[in-house]
Amino acid sequence: MTDFEPEIESQQARRKKLRFRSWHRGTREMDFVLGRFADSEIDGLTDEELDQYERLLDIPDTEFFLFVTGAKQVPKQLDCPLLQRILTSGRSMRF
Repeated sequence: MTDFEPEIESQQARRKKLRFRSWHRGTREMDFVLGRFADSEIDGLTDEELDQYERLLDIPDTEFFLFVTGAKQVPKQLDCPLLQRILTSGRSMRF
């Protein structure tokens, strides 16, 4: 076993946990938006992006959905390229 294997296993566990959190939000709409995003993008996210994604998952579904639909402007303190990728992905869906 190399020194890197525990780190790789830790990263895999982190990604698995984030994927689960993405698919089990509380509202079906946000399950689809974040779950599908996680399925397609999470394996390619950097450590910094994973940190950002964890923080974004703390946004309540009702507020997050308003960002996705464009009904509410994203506050500057939350806006980041990763969120914009999520919003672009979510806005292409039909509910």
